[in-house]
Amino acid sequence: MAAAPLGAPFTVGFDLDMTLLDTRPGIKATYDAIAAETGVPIDSALVVTRLGPPLETELANWFPADRVDAVADRYRELYVHLAVPACVPLPGAREAVAAVRGHGGRVVVVTGKHGPNARLHLDHVGLDVDALAGSVWARQKGAVLRAEGASVYVGDHLGDITGAHAAGALAVTVATGPYSRAALHTAGADVVLPDLTAFPTWLTTHLLTTPTPV
Repeated sequence: MAAAPLGAPFTVGFDLDMTLLDTRPGIKATYDAIAAETGVPIDSALVVTRLGPPLETELANWFPADRVDAVADRYRELYVHLAVPACVPLPGAREAVAAVRGHGGRVVVVTGKHGPNARLHLDHVGLDVDALAGSVWARQKGAVLRAEGASVYVGDHLGDITGAHAAGALAVTVATGPYSRAALHTAGADVVLPDLTAFPTWLTTHLLTTPTPV
């Protein structure tokens, strides 16, 4: 487990896309807009089945390397108007955040999404968090989680498991993203939940049965 400073509240990290928020409709609309502007065909329905890795990783499937950065910049501009208003919290998201707070803990969001756009998402749905880190992925998430003293990281992707374990944190996963519960188990998740509606009960049990501070 990651060790928080003595006397500090325990900290739980959450991924954003398909963990806390369903961002698929807006992301699809943004990719469709990029395709229309550039004339490059993009299968946006396929794109939203594999959310998680950085934007540039996905764009590299559709654009040559020398165009990726410019297209990523344009995507992020369009995203503010097309994707942010379309996002909705996933079932149990508000209750999961409230459960951490109810036990005296801190909530941090650690995501591969561009930080300013992640902040717009959280503000749009009214989710209040203690800290936000964007544009980090897999093991990079681990460095942020460790710095925040997070002992639990909740995500939906195999990269989230990697990030949690890189921080020495418990990898709690939800099967609301691209991977099934079986696939998350196989990938080494410490806990697999169907969705965040199960998180408050799990957290209460975890805090009661964990002998050392989480």
